[in-house]
Amino acid sequence: MASGDEIGLNSRSVPWERAAIEKLLLAGVKERRAARRWRMFKSVIWIALFAVLIWAFISDRSISNTAPGPHTAVVSIRGEIADDTDASAANILPAMRDALADSDTKALILLINSPGGSPVQAGLINDEIWRLRAKYKKPIYAVVEETCASAAYYIASAADQIFVNKASIVGSIGVLMNGFGFVDAMNKLGIERRLYTSGENKGFLDPFSPVTPQQREFAQSLLDDIHGQFIDAVKKGRGNRLKITPETFSGLFWTGDQAIKLGLADQLGSEDSVARDVVGASKLVDYTNKSSIAERFAKRLGAAIGAGAVHALGMVPTLR
Repeated sequence: MASGDEIGLNSRSVPWERAAIEKLLLAGVKERRAARRWRMFKSVIWIALFAVLIWAFISDRSISNTAPGPHTAVVSIRGEIADDTDASAANILPAMRDALADSDTKALILLINSPGGSPVQAGLINDEIWRLRAKYKKPIYAVVEETCASAAYYIASAADQIFVNKASIVGSIGVLMNGFGFVDAMNKLGIERRLYTSGENKGFLDPFSPVTPQQREFAQSLLDDIHGQFIDAVKKGRGNRLKITPETFSGLFWTGDQAIKLGLADQLGSEDSVARDVVGASKLVDYTNKSSIAERFAKRLGAAIGAGAVHALGMVPTLR
Protein backbone atom coordinates (compact mmCIF):
# COMPACT_ATOMS: atom_id res chain seq x y z
CA MET A 1 0.00 0.00 0.00
CA ALA A 2 1.12 3.48 -0.67
CA SER A 3 1.88 5.66 2.28
CA GLY A 4 -0.06 8.83 3.04
CA ASP A 5 2.78 10.96 1.76
CA GLU A 6 2.78 9.14 -1.61
CA ILE A 7 -1.01 9.52 -1.96
CA GLY A 8 -0.72 13.22 -1.21
CA LEU A 9 2.07 13.63 -3.76
CA ASN A 10 0.07 11.85 -6.50
CA SER A 11 -3.03 13.89 -5.77
CA ARG A 12 -1.04 17.09 -6.06
CA SER A 13 0.63 16.00 -9.35
CA VAL A 14 -2.61 15.25 -11.23
CA PRO A 15 -3.53 18.90 -11.99
CA TRP A 16 -0.01 19.61 -13.26
CA GLU A 17 -0.03 16.58 -15.56
CA ARG A 18 -3.50 17.43 -16.81
CA ALA A 19 -2.44 21.00 -17.53
CA ALA A 20 0.64 19.82 -19.41
CA ILE A 21 -1.43 17.40 -21.50
CA GLU A 22 -3.97 20.12 -22.25
CA LYS A 23 -1.18 22.47 -23.35
CA LEU A 24 0.26 19.83 -25.66
CA LEU A 25 -3.16 19.11 -27.15
CA LEU A 26 -3.85 22.82 -27.65
CA ALA A 27 -0.45 23.33 -29.23
CA GLY A 28 -1.12 20.47 -31.65
CA VAL A 29 -4.50 21.95 -32.55
CA LYS A 30 -2.95 25.39 -33.12
CA GLU A 31 -0.21 23.89 -35.25
CA ARG A 32 -2.71 22.02 -37.40
CA ARG A 33 -4.81 25.17 -37.77
CA ALA A 34 -1.73 27.18 -38.78
CA ALA A 35 -0.71 24.53 -41.30
CA ARG A 36 -4.25 24.47 -42.73
CA ARG A 37 -4.33 28.27 -42.99
CA TRP A 38 -0.90 28.24 -44.71
CA ARG A 39 -2.08 25.62 -47.22
CA MET A 40 -5.17 27.71 -47.95
CA PHE A 41 -3.02 30.85 -48.32
CA LYS A 42 -0.66 29.11 -50.76
CA SER A 43 -3.64 27.82 -52.76
CA VAL A 44 -5.08 31.34 -52.97
CA ILE A 45 -1.69 32.73 -54.07
CA TRP A 46 -1.31 30.11 -56.81
CA ILE A 47 -4.88 30.68 -58.02
CA ALA A 48 -4.29 34.44 -58.08
CA LEU A 49 -1.00 34.01 -59.96
CA PHE A 50 -2.65 31.72 -62.48
CA ALA A 51 -5.51 34.20 -62.92
CA VAL A 52 -3.04 37.05 -63.50
CA LEU A 53 -1.17 35.04 -66.14
CA ILE A 54 -4.42 34.14 -67.91
CA TRP A 55 -5.56 37.76 -67.78
CA ALA A 56 -2.21 38.99 -69.11
CA PHE A 57 -2.30 36.48 -71.96
CA ILE A 58 -5.88 37.33 -72.93
CA SER A 59 -5.46 41.09 -72.54
CA ASP A 60 -2.34 41.11 -74.71
CA ARG A 61 -4.21 39.21 -77.40
CA SER A 62 -7.34 41.33 -77.16
CA ILE A 63 -5.71 44.75 -77.63
CA SER A 64 -6.37 46.03 -81.14
CA ASN A 65 -3.49 47.79 -82.85
CA THR A 66 -5.63 49.23 -85.60
CA ALA A 67 -7.10 52.73 -85.67
CA PRO A 68 -9.68 54.29 -87.98
CA GLY A 69 -8.57 56.68 -90.66
CA PRO A 70 -5.27 57.22 -92.49
CA HIS A 71 -2.22 56.47 -90.36
CA THR A 72 1.43 55.51 -90.39
CA ALA A 73 2.07 51.98 -89.18
CA VAL A 74 4.97 51.22 -86.85
CA VAL A 75 6.74 47.91 -86.19
CA SER A 76 9.53 48.02 -83.61
CA ILE A 77 12.73 45.98 -83.93
CA ARG A 78 14.46 46.21 -80.57
CA GLY A 79 17.24 44.26 -78.88
CA GLU A 80 18.96 41.15 -80.14
CA ILE A 81 17.69 39.77 -83.44
CA ALA A 82 17.34 36.04 -82.77
CA ASP A 83 14.80 33.28 -83.17
CA ASP A 84 13.67 33.40 -79.53
CA THR A 85 13.32 37.16 -79.06
CA ASP A 86 10.76 39.85 -79.82
CA ALA A 87 12.96 40.84 -82.79
CA SER A 88 12.68 37.42 -84.44
CA ALA A 89 11.36 36.93 -87.96
CA ALA A 90 8.44 34.99 -86.47
CA ASN A 91 7.32 38.16 -84.67
CA ILE A 92 8.35 40.84 -87.17
CA LEU A 93 7.00 39.30 -90.39
CA PRO A 94 3.34 38.90 -89.32
CA ALA A 95 3.39 42.42 -87.85
CA MET A 96 4.63 43.91 -91.14
CA ARG A 97 2.02 41.96 -93.12
CA ASP A 98 -0.83 43.09 -90.85
CA ALA A 99 0.35 46.70 -91.01
CA LEU A 100 0.56 46.86 -94.79
CA ALA A 101 -2.64 44.87 -95.37
CA ASP A 102 -4.63 47.55 -93.55
CA SER A 103 -6.19 49.81 -96.19
CA ASP A 104 -5.75 52.85 -93.92
CA THR A 105 -1.99 52.35 -93.66
CA LYS A 106 -0.15 54.89 -95.80
CA ALA A 107 3.38 53.72 -95.00
CA LEU A 108 5.25 51.46 -92.61
CA ILE A 109 8.02 52.60 -90.28
CA LEU A 110 10.45 50.00 -88.97
CA LEU A 111 11.58 51.59 -85.71
CA ILE A 112 15.03 50.08 -85.09
CA ASN A 113 17.19 50.01 -82.00
CA SER A 114 19.34 46.88 -82.16
CA PRO A 115 23.03 45.91 -82.03
CA GLY A 116 22.46 42.98 -84.41
CA GLY A 117 22.15 39.23 -84.09
CA SER A 118 21.31 36.31 -86.34
CA PRO A 119 22.07 36.63 -90.08
CA VAL A 120 19.34 34.06 -90.77
CA GLN A 121 16.64 36.09 -88.99
CA ALA A 122 17.87 39.31 -90.59
CA GLY A 123 17.88 37.68 -94.02
CA LEU A 124 14.32 36.44 -93.61
CA ILE A 125 13.10 39.92 -92.65
CA ASN A 126 15.11 41.57 -95.44
CA ASP A 127 13.58 39.25 -98.05
CA GLU A 128 10.06 39.87 -96.74
CA ILE A 129 10.49 43.64 -96.89
CA TRP A 130 11.27 43.37 -100.60
CA ARG A 131 8.26 41.12 -101.16
CA LEU A 132 5.88 43.38 -99.24
CA ARG A 133 7.12 46.50 -101.01
CA ALA A 134 6.33 44.90 -104.36
CA LYS A 135 2.96 43.52 -103.24
CA TYR A 136 1.43 46.55 -101.50
CA LYS A 137 3.22 49.42 -103.28
CA LYS A 138 3.48 51.25 -99.96
CA PRO A 139 6.73 52.79 -98.74
CA ILE A 140 8.65 51.14 -95.93
CA TYR A 141 10.99 53.40 -93.99
CA ALA A 142 13.63 52.47 -91.42
CA VAL A 143 13.92 54.93 -88.55
CA VAL A 144 16.97 54.42 -86.34
CA GLU A 145 17.00 55.34 -82.67
CA GLU A 146 20.28 54.65 -80.81
CA THR A 147 21.71 51.73 -82.78
CA CYS A 148 21.26 50.05 -86.15
CA ALA A 149 24.27 47.78 -86.43
CA SER A 150 25.11 44.61 -88.30
CA ALA A 151 22.00 42.36 -88.57
CA ALA A 152 19.82 45.38 -87.80
CA TYR A 153 21.41 47.27 -90.70
CA TYR A 154 20.97 44.15 -92.86
CA ILE A 155 17.23 44.63 -92.27
CA ALA A 156 17.24 48.41 -92.67
CA SER A 157 19.05 48.25 -96.02
CA ALA A 158 15.91 46.83 -97.64
CA ALA A 159 13.80 49.86 -96.72
CA ASP A 160 12.96 52.63 -99.18
CA GLN A 161 14.83 55.13 -97.04
CA ILE A 162 16.78 55.09 -93.79
CA PHE A 163 16.34 57.93 -91.29
CA VAL A 164 18.76 58.40 -88.40
CA ASN A 165 19.55 60.67 -85.49
CA LYS A 166 22.83 62.52 -85.88
CA ALA A 167 24.28 60.55 -82.95
CA SER A 168 22.88 57.12 -83.93
CA ILE A 169 25.35 54.27 -84.40
CA VAL A 170 25.01 52.79 -87.90
CA GLY A 171 26.83 50.14 -89.92
CA SER A 172 29.07 47.34 -88.68
CA ILE A 173 28.74 45.40 -91.93
CA GLY A 174 30.62 42.29 -90.90
CA VAL A 175 30.26 38.82 -89.41
CA LEU A 176 31.85 37.25 -86.36
CA MET A 177 32.07 33.84 -84.72
CA ASN A 178 33.64 33.94 -81.27
CA GLY A 179 34.50 31.51 -78.50
CA PHE A 180 37.27 30.37 -76.17
CA GLY A 181 40.11 27.87 -76.34
CA PHE A 182 41.49 26.14 -73.24
CA VAL A 183 44.03 23.80 -74.83
CA ASP A 184 47.18 25.47 -73.46
CA ALA A 185 45.67 25.80 -69.98
CA MET A 186 44.75 22.10 -70.00
CA ASN A 187 48.28 21.14 -71.04
CA LYS A 188 49.80 23.19 -68.22
CA LEU A 189 47.43 21.61 -65.69
CA GLY A 190 47.99 18.12 -67.04
CA ILE A 191 44.35 17.64 -68.03
CA GLU A 192 43.59 15.16 -70.80
CA ARG A 193 40.66 15.84 -73.12
CA ARG A 194 38.77 12.66 -74.07
CA LEU A 195 36.53 13.37 -77.03
CA TYR A 196 35.38 10.54 -79.27
CA THR A 197 33.78 11.37 -82.60
CA SER A 198 32.68 9.71 -85.79
CA GLY A 199 33.89 12.09 -88.49
CA GLU A 200 37.22 13.89 -88.30
CA ASN A 201 35.62 17.34 -87.99
CA LYS A 202 32.75 16.47 -85.67
CA GLY A 203 34.59 18.09 -82.75
CA PHE A 204 35.06 21.28 -84.73
CA LEU A 205 34.79 24.36 -82.44
CA ASP A 206 35.13 22.27 -79.28
CA PRO A 207 36.87 24.76 -76.92
CA PHE A 208 38.95 21.99 -75.32
CA SER A 209 40.44 20.68 -78.57
CA PRO A 210 43.02 22.33 -80.83
CA VAL A 211 41.89 23.90 -84.10
CA THR A 212 43.63 22.64 -87.21
CA PRO A 213 44.63 25.02 -90.04
CA GLN A 214 42.05 23.31 -92.26
CA GLN A 215 39.28 23.92 -89.71
CA ARG A 216 40.31 27.56 -89.28
CA GLU A 217 40.23 28.00 -93.05
CA PHE A 218 36.80 26.36 -93.22
CA ALA A 219 35.41 28.64 -90.49
CA GLN A 220 36.74 31.67 -92.32
CA SER A 221 35.10 30.51 -95.55
CA LEU A 222 31.75 30.30 -93.75
CA LEU A 223 32.12 33.81 -92.39
CA ASP A 224 33.21 35.17 -95.78
CA ASP A 225 30.20 33.57 -97.46
CA ILE A 226 27.75 35.12 -94.97
CA HIS A 227 29.62 38.43 -95.22
CA GLY A 228 29.21 38.30 -99.00
CA GLN A 229 25.45 37.79 -98.60
CA PHE A 230 25.33 40.79 -96.27
CA ILE A 231 27.28 42.96 -98.70
CA ASP A 232 25.04 41.96 -101.61
CA ALA A 233 21.94 42.86 -99.57
CA VAL A 234 23.36 46.30 -98.72
CA LYS A 235 24.36 47.01 -102.32
CA LYS A 236 20.93 45.94 -103.56
CA GLY A 237 19.11 48.10 -101.04
CA ARG A 238 21.25 51.23 -101.16
CA GLY A 239 22.11 51.15 -104.87
CA ASN A 240 24.00 54.16 -106.18
CA ARG A 241 23.38 56.08 -102.95
CA LEU A 242 26.16 54.00 -101.36
CA LYS A 243 29.61 55.58 -101.48
CA ILE A 244 31.85 52.51 -101.20
CA THR A 245 35.24 52.93 -99.55
CA PRO A 246 37.75 50.34 -98.28
CA GLU A 247 36.12 50.67 -94.83
CA THR A 248 32.48 50.34 -95.89
CA PHE A 249 32.29 46.57 -95.47
CA SER A 250 35.09 46.24 -92.91
CA GLY A 251 32.85 46.00 -89.85
CA LEU A 252 33.35 49.63 -88.80
CA PHE A 253 30.38 51.69 -87.66
CA TRP A 254 29.62 55.41 -87.85
CA THR A 255 27.44 58.13 -86.39
CA GLY A 256 24.20 59.05 -88.10
CA ASP A 257 25.76 62.16 -89.60
CA GLN A 258 28.67 60.15 -91.00
CA ALA A 259 26.34 57.40 -92.26
CA ILE A 260 24.42 59.95 -94.35
CA LYS A 261 27.64 61.21 -95.95
CA LEU A 262 28.67 57.61 -96.74
CA GLY A 263 25.28 56.77 -98.24
CA LEU A 264 24.46 54.25 -95.52
CA ALA A 265 21.50 56.43 -94.51
CA ASP A 266 19.42 59.07 -96.27
CA GLN A 267 18.62 61.88 -93.85
CA LEU A 268 17.95 62.87 -90.28
CA GLY A 269 14.52 62.06 -88.93
CA SER A 270 12.48 60.54 -86.15
CA GLU A 271 9.38 58.39 -85.97
CA ASP A 272 7.15 61.46 -85.58
CA SER A 273 8.88 63.62 -88.20
CA VAL A 274 8.82 60.88 -90.84
CA ALA A 275 5.10 60.21 -90.24
CA ARG A 276 4.28 63.90 -90.32
CA ASP A 277 6.60 65.31 -92.98
CA VAL A 278 7.39 62.35 -95.27
CA VAL A 279 4.30 60.13 -95.12
CA GLY A 280 1.81 62.90 -94.47
CA ALA A 281 -0.10 60.82 -91.93
CA SER A 282 0.95 61.93 -88.44
CA LYS A 283 -1.23 59.38 -86.64
CA LEU A 284 0.98 56.47 -85.56
CA VAL A 285 -0.38 52.97 -85.01
CA ASP A 286 1.83 50.31 -83.43
CA TYR A 287 1.50 46.87 -85.02
CA THR A 288 4.43 45.34 -83.14
CA ASN A 289 3.85 41.80 -81.89
CA LYS A 290 4.74 41.91 -78.21
CA SER A 291 5.15 38.73 -76.19
CA SER A 292 2.65 38.33 -73.38
CA ILE A 293 3.78 37.94 -69.77
CA ALA A 294 2.92 34.25 -69.94
CA GLU A 295 4.95 33.76 -73.11
CA ARG A 296 7.98 35.57 -71.71
CA PHE A 297 7.77 33.52 -68.51
CA ALA A 298 7.60 30.29 -70.50
CA LYS A 299 10.55 31.29 -72.67
CA ARG A 300 12.71 31.97 -69.65
CA LEU A 301 12.00 28.49 -68.36
CA GLY A 302 12.34 26.75 -71.69
CA ALA A 303 14.43 26.66 -74.80
CA ALA A 304 16.05 30.05 -74.27
CA ILE A 305 18.42 28.43 -71.78
CA GLY A 306 19.75 26.05 -74.42
CA ALA A 307 20.00 28.76 -77.04
CA GLY A 308 21.95 30.95 -74.62
CA ALA A 309 24.42 28.15 -73.98
CA VAL A 310 25.01 27.65 -77.70
CA HIS A 311 25.63 31.37 -78.21
CA ALA A 312 27.93 31.44 -75.18
CA LEU A 313 30.13 28.80 -76.80
CA GLY A 314 30.35 30.92 -79.94
CA MET A 315 28.94 28.23 -82.24
CA VAL A 316 26.58 30.54 -84.16
CA PRO A 317 27.73 33.15 -86.68
CA THR A 318 26.56 36.57 -85.55
CA LEU A 319 26.18 39.91 -87.26
CA ARG A 320 27.46 42.37 -84.65
